[in-house]
Amino acid sequence: MNKRKKDGKEHRYWSIVENHRVGKKRVVQKQVLYLGEINDSQQEAWWRAIEVLESGSATPRTIALFPEDRKVQSKNHDAIHVYVNRLRLERPRQWGACWLSLLLWEQLQLDRYWSMKLLPSREGTRWLNILKTLVCYRLIHPGSEWRLHRQWYGNSAMGDLLGEEGNAISYQSLYRCLDKLTEHKEGMFTFLKQRWQDMFNVEFDVLLYDLTSTYFECDPPSTGKRRFGYSRDKRSDCVQVVIALIVTPEGFPLCYEVLAGNTSDKTTLRAFLAKIEKQYGKARRVWVMDRGIPTEEVLAEMRQSETPVSYLVGTPKGRLNKLESDLLPLPWEKVRDSLSVKLLKQEGELYVLACSPARQAKERAMRRRRLRQYWNRLIFRRLQ
Repeated sequence: MNKRKKDGKEHRYWSIVENHRVGKKRVVQKQVLYLGEINDSQQEAWWRAIEVLESGSATPRTIALFPEDRKVQSKNHDAIHVYVNRLRLERPRQWGACWLSLLLWEQLQLDRYWSMKLLPSREGTRWLNILKTLVCYRLIHPGSEWRLHRQWYGNSAMGDLLGEEGNAISYQSLYRCLDKLTEHKEGMFTFLKQRWQDMFNVEFDVLLYDLTSTYFECDPPSTGKRRFGYSRDKRSDCVQVVIALIVTPEGFPLCYEVLAGNTSDKTTLRAFLAKIEKQYGKARRVWVMDRGIPTEEVLAEMRQSETPVSYLVGTPKGRLNKLESDLLPLPWEKVRDSLSVKLLKQEGELYVLACSPARQAKERAMRRRRLRQYWNRLIFRRLQ
């Protein structure tokens, strides 16, 4: 409490603070919550009401909170005197985000899918609750399982909301739970896709396909998928794995696969086309890919399949030079204020040449910045 006299009247300002010891005999206070001024003239304006649900009662009862040095003159409220100077904050936890994450879990009806697949163990480990914790953690503050075990779980209300005892969770259980999910991967994607379609009437007719990689700073293992390969992280000295992912334009994942680190991008598309057709059925879909993923043979198969599969893929630069003379006389068609296109139909393909002033300005700025760096390096060498 801080006191201040103004115009002969005493004003009292209250705050909730934490004490932190920074030395052998020194303690500093960190303000957690500022309560403002509480004085006698503002008594009625400073009612702190809470709802108490008593045993045997169906409705809560409202009780007013008051500092211990104030007399309650109103007879319309039940009151509890609070020793404000003795308040302390013990184990604060994040509650709202955890509650909302579990609400989203319920909206997706994920218990219906996982309840019979993740049964409690004989030792009492409730795998379904561990999965809920992992999912909420990924949604709220993604990080490693070790960080979840050491920091996040104890600072969240997940244990309280799930009815788990204690403020810690075994990190071995987190990894084992992930292992249990692997065998249900395809079924989980099918279930989520159907729920997403039922809830939002989403059409999965446009699919985005891309690959990335992640590396490991370790010795090459004798077995497994960790191999040396083309490193997108510029770490050719490290073994890696390749991750292939298919998502919708809204970011909903339909399929993923972890491949060996030496997998070539152009060898993956055929298997994923078959995988998507087998899991989600044949349909007219548009695949959006980088130019390095499909081969000419796979594109021909996509065009000649029973259900023709459309695609949007970058044209190789060598072919663009050959099409330059055909594209030059064509008029620009305005799609929107920041985008114009030219369309060229040739040999059963539709080529789209796009022009974006914003993208053009960005690339020019990138080239100028690189040129400025080269120029500065040349000047520095001349001065030496």
